[in-house]
Amino acid sequence: MTLLITGCAGFVGARTAQLALDAGHEVVGLDNLNDYYDIRLKEHRLKPLCDHPNFRFLELDIENVDVLDRIFAVRHFDAVINLAARAGVRASIEAPHCYMHTNTVATLNLLERMVRYKVKKFVMASTSSLYAGLPMPFTEDALVTRPISPYAATKLAAESLAHVWHHLHGIDVSILRYFTVYGPAGRPDMAPFRFSEWIRREMPITLYGDGSQTRDFTYIDDIARGTLAALAPLGYEIINLGGGNSPVSINSMISTLEQHLGKSARVNRQPPVAADMQDTAANVAKADALLDWRPVTSPEEGFKLTAEWHARESEWLNDIQL
Repeated sequence: MTLLITGCAGFVGARTAQLALDAGHEVVGLDNLNDYYDIRLKEHRLKPLCDHPNFRFLELDIENVDVLDRIFAVRHFDAVINLAARAGVRASIEAPHCYMHTNTVATLNLLERMVRYKVKKFVMASTSSLYAGLPMPFTEDALVTRPISPYAATKLAAESLAHVWHHLHGIDVSILRYFTVYGPAGRPDMAPFRFSEWIRREMPITLYGDGSQTRDFTYIDDIARGTLAALAPLGYEIINLGGGNSPVSINSMISTLEQHLGKSARVNRQPPVAADMQDTAANVAKADALLDWRPVTSPEEGFKLTAEWHARESEWLNDIQL
């Protein structure tokens, strides 16, 4: 297949693109390389992709409809995997308009181009943040009409647009609700990356809440594998990709990282953030049934691989702002 993958320099996008190339697909990757976090991380992820003969990288913003039109006009795509997004619950409170444009309006831009240029398959990253306040483990049929952050609201709007375009134009849509993705070369605004670096650098950890809150951590390779599996024809489906109802407390994550980094954490505790969820846990039975997908990397193994990457890449990571 020839795939258009947006956000290809991002954490999930880069790994998904790599696995797609490994599987023999051709990939056109788009990313605007914005400065939401240090661009050196994006360049680190992009380098092995750009060395591959079946990968072409284009630096552009999917909010630019004129440029998108030119790309769709000159290259036929079998599917679009939209992983371009402004991520992060707390940052969305500070810049809600930015999140709306990138996560919602840009999704609409892609859907319109897909109809115009007859691309039939759309895979889109969504978020477990939509399940805030609902009973666990979270299932895809839950009523998620009351998001508690601008980030979650923009993702819900994008999901709704995708459903409209499925209904009106027959686009085959797979919406994937990711649960706390972590692993090597992650995002520096997320706890696994920040805590690994703070411990490694022997700096205090800033911890919001008492650390008893839990997350259904999902290793990056499992997420990328599930994303590609969702290219299967499904009609319109929303599917959880999570750790399989095996949540881990933040305190436990810190202890595991301490063990593998060989250093003790100093914790600076701060009050909890109202937009943060207390706990997450995914029911992944639907992913198993529709995609033959289940997570295979345990949190213990995943945090070990994450800590080893931070130790191995320490020289240039020392300058990354957390």
